[in-house]
Amino acid sequence: MTLALFSLEGKTAAVIGGTSGIGRTLALGLADAGADVVASARRAAHVEQTAAEIESRGRKTLRVVTDVRDRHSLLALRDAMLGQFGKVDILINAAGITKKAPTVSFSEEDWSQIVEVNLTGTLRGCQIFGEHMLQRKSGRIINIASLAAKVALYQVAAYSASKAGVASLTRSLAVEWSKHGVLVNAILPGVFRTDLNAALLDGTERGREFLMRTPMGRFGKTEELVGAAIFLASDASSYVAGQLLAVDGGLLASGVNQ
Repeated sequence: MTLALFSLEGKTAAVIGGTSGIGRTLALGLADAGADVVASARRAAHVEQTAAEIESRGRKTLRVVTDVRDRHSLLALRDAMLGQFGKVDILINAAGITKKAPTVSFSEEDWSQIVEVNLTGTLRGCQIFGEHMLQRKSGRIINIASLAAKVALYQVAAYSASKAGVASLTRSLAVEWSKHGVLVNAILPGVFRTDLNAALLDGTERGREFLMRTPMGRFGKTEELVGAAIFLASDASSYVAGQLLAVDGGLLASGVNQ
């Protein structure tokens, strides 16, 4: 009975930004837990590759390219999933970009692009899939925020502001939607080395400082986020709403480590 609470058998999940980095790992993790999963992003080749991996696990999927800056592409994803599966039970918003630069000279163009993808893109996903979930009075939405929603990170003000916005949006939607059966939560990943941040971490003072501030003394493996996602996507979290679940090796708890 206890294990059944975490099963995703019979569930259908959309993972936006689900073909690389954390999103890809979560898409495959949900498939391993029993869900049919559609992992969507901008690059068709990556969509195809991830879909093939989902199918190799015995799960159903679709091949749909989306860009979170394009509302129509997200509507097309939702409608394709409804046409194929009849419902969408789970949404993960994992698309994100970043850029490190001094804030005093950070261009408005770069600022707007980061906020557009990370925050407004998440809003679009929540609105489009949330509309369907509210009609069904059932659904789970998991937004991927960041430690930057809680603490400041050097020279990534646009990214930090966007992810703080994702955290706030998550709470706001939980307040509006939880009474209607749609539970919205967020995961705050700690420092996980991905293609997005490798240049900022590998052999840099920044990377060494992150390790020093993380009590576990290492970067996370993206697979270590899967358990949190399964929990928030499953019946095990039926009374959890508006929470920001940090998976960070203890970093947010850290004061002095030595």
